[in-house]
Amino acid sequence: MTRLLTLFALLLACALPARGEEIVAGLSRDSIGITASFDGSEILIYGAVKRNAPAAQTGELHVIVTLEGPSSAVTIRRKSREMGIWVNTDSLTVGAAPSYYAIASSGPMHLILDPVEDVQQRISIPLAVRAFAGPVQMSDVRPFTQALLRIREEEGLYKEEEGAVRIVEDTLFRADFELPANLIEGDYKTRIFLVRDSHIIDRYQSAIYVRRVGLERWLYVLAQDYAPLYALLSLALAVFSGWAAAAVFRLIRS
Repeated sequence: MTRLLTLFALLLACALPARGEEIVAGLSRDSIGITASFDGSEILIYGAVKRNAPAAQTGELHVIVTLEGPSSAVTIRRKSREMGIWVNTDSLTVGAAPSYYAIASSGPMHLILDPVEDVQQRISIPLAVRAFAGPVQMSDVRPFTQALLRIREEEGLYKEEEGAVRIVEDTLFRADFELPANLIEGDYKTRIFLVRDSHIIDRYQSAIYVRRVGLERWLYVLAQDYAPLYALLSLALAVFSGWAAAAVFRLIRS
């Protein structure tokens, strides 16, 4: 019975038509080390379109590349002036917002990608912000989400670069990403979408690992996993620094 099922699966696979166009891609590097002198990094994502048949004659070929950092919950607060004092009056918690999100595309997003597929794949920046955590008590949440997007765009954490993907002869493509210095540790997901006639015909996904290394890694693990010991060491360092500074001043005065 098992042999019959295996044979049936092979025959079915042979009967299915191969996809006409597929993505073959790579990364200039798949890991980034964060040190005390880390001031950002550059990632090159490149690839080619593998064809099992002649290229389609209808619909222009486009490529969209996204790079997404680890997600976490974010609380957005709105301040209002009450009796001459600015206080927090309203707040909204987003269930998961990427710590970093960048898009590079070969053309304007609203022209090259069908909105329905954008919603399904959560490609554009507003859609990358996930659902709200818990029930929403207000009728209009747009000011909160717009504030989050604006702040992270100003910090260089969210950005969209239309026309940044270069396609050569409908086959080769590349996208360059400049990562900021304020990256957080975690697994960064890169996605490549092959689009023709506004519809996604293939996708590729890979990962980039961002980790603290060296002394920074040791201090991070110490602070996270051994908080009491980290506090004692910090206190001892502060006491030693104060004593050393006082000793130097006494030496200078004498």
